[in-house]
Amino acid sequence: MTRRTDWPGGAPAPENGGAASSSRAEEAAPSGPRDPVEQARAICLRLLTGTPRTRSQLAEALRKRGIPDAAAEEVLARFEEVGLIDDAGFADAWVESRHHSRGLARRALARELRTKGVESSVIEGALGRLDAEQEEETARALVERKLRTTRGLEPERRLRRLAAMLARKGYAEGLALRVVRQALEEEAEHHGDGASEWQESFPDL
Repeated sequence: MTRRTDWPGGAPAPENGGAASSSRAEEAAPSGPRDPVEQARAICLRLLTGTPRTRSQLAEALRKRGIPDAAAEEVLARFEEVGLIDDAGFADAWVESRHHSRGLARRALARELRTKGVESSVIEGALGRLDAEQEEETARALVERKLRTTRGLEPERRLRRLAAMLARKGYAEGLALRVVRQALEEEAEHHGDGASEWQESFPDL
């Protein structure tokens, strides 16, 4: 038989293996922090784990979870102060990554950053790191990788398809057509076909 002294404080052993008292404790124990500031802090830390996010993204997440505006603002301001939220750094990293991995142009990058709630001035600063010359070099590399897949098509169809690929990545129409035409002319010269047919087909491009 269990003795009273076997339990902390000399309390008698609970009946039913402690199920009743355990159940009552679970009902009484809070499921999480009740203070909205603590709730907001926990939510933000969880969302930031392994994935940088903008202030706007975090604010939206807090709003959807019913965090009061005052508590959300307090936590977001504090996180900015200590560097856990850094929209400028986020934008710089986004431009660097998406331009090199996907070949996206400034227009497409700006559109993506706007959807994440980054302010226009911050977007402009990040895009300032990507100059027109670098953007054109990337466009040329994209076209070079796609040239082979369009061989056998009519000249005009090749040009339009390659230019459309660049347009989807945010390149201006004039730049896209110029880069594609140059690539096709160089390809024709390399294979001994000459560039005259491109110049005749598209004299105004």
